[in-house]
Amino acid sequence: MKIVKYSLGQLQANCYFLVEGDKCLIIDPADEASFILEELQRKRLNLVGMLTTHGHLDHIMAVGEIQLSLKVPLYINKKDQFLIDRVEQTAEHFLGFKQTILPIKNIKNLNIENSLNPDLVEIKLKIIHTPGHTPGSVSYYFPNDKVVFTGDSLFKGAIGRFDFSYCSKEDLKNSLIALLKLPEETKVYPGHGEETTIEEEQNNLLHFINIL
Repeated sequence: MKIVKYSLGQLQANCYFLVEGDKCLIIDPADEASFILEELQRKRLNLVGMLTTHGHLDHIMAVGEIQLSLKVPLYINKKDQFLIDRVEQTAEHFLGFKQTILPIKNIKNLNIENSLNPDLVEIKLKIIHTPGHTPGSVSYYFPNDKVVFTGDSLFKGAIGRFDFSYCSKEDLKNSLIALLKLPEETKVYPGHGEETTIEEEQNNLLHFINIL
C-alpha cells in the first residue's frame, strides 16, 4: 500500500491517498476539492471511497464537491453526524467568514466492530473507536502495513483538543491507552503535522494519560 500525504486548506489538515494499483481510498478529504480531483486524474486513480477520522470541517470540506464529480461515499461514525449537519456554521466561526460548503449526500456509517466492505478496501483494516476529541473519532489501523491514521486524537508530541462542549477527557484518555497498545513500530499518520511512531510517542502518551 502506497501512502501519499497532502496538507490542505487554511487549517492544513492532512489528506491521505491510500493507493493499491489504480485504486485509491482517501482518509480525511480535507479542503481543496479541485486539487484532489486533479491529483486523482493526474495519477490515473480510481477513487473507491472516502473515510474520515472525525467530523470536523477541516477534514471533510471537500467531500460534497468531490461527490459532484465522483459518486463515492463518505464513511463516518454516526456519532459525528451532528458536526456534518452544522459544518457551515462551524466554518464561519473558525475561518472568520461565511463559506458555502456543498452538502455531503452519500454518507455511510462506519461499522466499528468490523472491517469495511472488502469491495471497498482489500487491505486488512481495523477500525479503532478513539473518542474524546469528538464523540465519533476513529483511528484506522492497517496491521499488515504497520500504520495507523489517528486524526486529531494523537499528533507528533501532542494530543487533540478536548475543550469543546462535546469533548470528553475520560474518553480521550481511554483512546490514548488503546493507541498505546499498538505495536511500537507502528507508524502514526496524524490529522495535522508530521508522522511519528507509537514507540516515539510512548512517553508522551503516558504523560497525557496521567494528566487527563
